[in-house]
Amino acid sequence: MERKVIATAAFLGAVAIILGAFGAHALKAKLSIDHLSSFETGVKYQMYHALLLLFVGTSTAISQKARKTIFYLIVLGVAFFSGSIYLLSTPEVTGINAKPIGFITPIGGLLLIVAWIWLFIDFMNKRR
Repeated sequence: MERKVIATAAFLGAVAIILGAFGAHALKAKLSIDHLSSFETGVKYQMYHALLLLFVGTSTAISQKARKTIFYLIVLGVAFFSGSIYLLSTPEVTGINAKPIGFITPIGGLLLIVAWIWLFIDFMNKRR
């Protein structure tokens, strides 16, 4: 499981860097300031959670069960949260009206929050 978590962390991190550069250079002239800011938020949260996955994959302080649960919460959370933000903030470029799927953004955020809480609870239980 550790290899899968670390590989996913590396992938999400690399994609965040690519999308961040794409946003800063290619999208800067094509998106409104609000949409560009939203896009950057998606990139930031993707990178934060890539780093969290890297920690989860390398830490011995996390149980295997928690590692697996946190992994799936983060992957799904990033896909819903950052993925929907990418689509919602780029209609000028993609031509996609993603407003009908906008409801998954807060669901993704909730999944990311639950991942952090799960990590906290697992760590606190292990210390006992």
